Amino acid sequence: MSLLVVGLSHRSAPVSVLERASLNADAQVKLLQDTVAAEPAAEAAVLATCNRIELYADVDKFHAGVAELSTLLAQHSGVGLEELTPYLYVHYEDRAVHHLFSVACGLDSMVVGEGQILGQIKDSLARAQELNSAGRLLNDLFQQALRVGKRAHSETGIDRAGQSLVTFGLEQLAAGGDVETWARGKKALIIGAGSMSSLAAATLARAGVAEVVVANRTFDRAERLAQILAEGDDTDVLARAVPMESVPFELTRADVAVSCTGATGLVMTAESVAAAVEGRTAAPSAVADGTPAPDGEPGRTAATGAGRGNLPATGLGAEDGCPLDLPAVQGTAGFSVLGEAAVAGMAAADLEQHAAWVDNGTVGGAQRAARPGTAGPLDPTPDADAIAALAATVAAVGRIPERRRPEPADEPPRPQPVLFLLDLAMPRDIDAAAHRLAGVRLVDIESLAEASAGAPMAADVDQVRRIVSDEVAAFGAALRAAHITPTVVALRTMAADVVASEIARLDGRLPGLDDKHRAEITQTVRRVVDKLLHAPTVRVKQLAAEPGGAGYADALRTLFDLDPETVAAVSRAEDSTEKDRGPA
Repeated sequence: MSLLVVGLSHRSAPVSVLERASLNADAQVKLLQDTVAAEPAAEAAVLATCNRIELYADVDKFHAGVAELSTLLAQHSGVGLEELTPYLYVHYEDRAVHHLFSVACGLDSMVVGEGQILGQIKDSLARAQELNSAGRLLNDLFQQALRVGKRAHSETGIDRAGQSLVTFGLEQLAAGGDVETWARGKKALIIGAGSMSSLAAATLARAGVAEVVVANRTFDRAERLAQILAEGDDTDVLARAVPMESVPFELTRADVAVSCTGATGLVMTAESVAAAVEGRTAAPSAVADGTPAPDGEPGRTAATGAGRGNLPATGLGAEDGCPLDLPAVQGTAGFSVLGEAAVAGMAAADLEQHAAWVDNGTVGGAQRAARPGTAGPLDPTPDADAIAALAATVAAVGRIPERRRPEPADEPPRPQPVLFLLDLAMPRDIDAAAHRLAGVRLVDIESLAEASAGAPMAADVDQVRRIVSDEVAAFGAALRAAHITPTVVALRTMAADVVASEIARLDGRLPGLDDKHRAEITQTVRRVVDKLLHAPTVRVKQLAAEPGGAGYADALRTLFDLDPETVAAVSRAEDSTEKDRGPA
């Protein structure tokens, strides 16, 4: 086995990189075609989801395979190889099998235990089979991964360790509350009609939303999904389809919108979201300076023009009436000429003396003019030496040394959300700037990754890990045993040819031998050969199935002087039979 996987996922790369590296359907097809056309790879399959992009291949050279697969990923994703390389991971042979089995069980998912990955693995295998890029190794691997994933979900409670990405996203929109209580009576807009969008629509319908509107670039698919929702036995929801052009208008009516399309650009801009909530909140959708404010964060105008932010700077040097010798302390680590930051290594009482002098001196009344070479009210920039000293302290202790905490700024109250947005697309469908709009709550892949990072792991996860380890060992043993099978078949074929040759020779020597005796002699010779070969071939299969047993096939070929081409012909015949048989 020379299985190699090169990829990146939410565990190795930031969402911004995953967005740029995402592959649409056409790019995946081209990547598969170019991979099998490359010299090191004999088979290839691509597993591309919103959280991962992985290229699997059967290669004959490890280092050449890593280099080729990495280059192909960079070329087809559009992200430069130098930029992509730090985020790539590589798994080889048993580690590659372990990785795929873990992925199939949901152990490597953003939300542990989610089951949607099984459908994505199935689609990946179907695509590779359709393009004839999956041979015996990848067919067996992906089919076994599907069986392992189903076993993990049926034998353990891994489903309790996490929900589907849709359910988890809706829980985040509900701010940890009950989804059904939150969703009841709301109007939902679903953008896209693929598997993820369909799941979101069905989940919201079961949760009790009053209306579901489906928008999709292919209107027929939107109509089909709306019809399924309207006719569902377990829901009582009004569902209808609209063209994509109607999304801005429908957004003004919606309480919650879920988007998951294959678009390469934004489906929903911050401006369109702001327009949709205009007039629906008690506060403007953006702060006074035109810059939207995130949750719990005031706009820039609220933080300036009042309080400590507009105090003038003090001079650095000999100042009349200052209780401190400023030239002596200007090199002190962390000293700030602004008089507002703390001073590392200075007594709090000394600092307070200086602060009181700044507050009560002439600075507080008629501001003194700035002196040449000093930082004054006309030049609020701190001295370069003081900045350097502060930077050195930060580098040493990892933080800015503060003795006095800044006064908290007054934060304007943020209105309750009136529009809930769930973006499950990669690359993103909804402008991230919508995060900062008042009256809007946006949950996207990036925020889901942050929210799920600290999620508790169920005890069943350990049991699933044991299942994965056992299945990896069994798959490796079966693969190694299968590797020697063509050699054993070639050996038995050679033995049968020897028997046939000797019987023909006997006929030449004993032309009068009747059929009954000839048949008895032939059967006896065959039994002798079979008995001689039985124990060695059974034992060599057992040994070959053990770790490090790959060399037994070579030993068998050498001992019996088997023609390598004969062995290869058997392998090709088995691969052809396996391909004709199709997936299990």
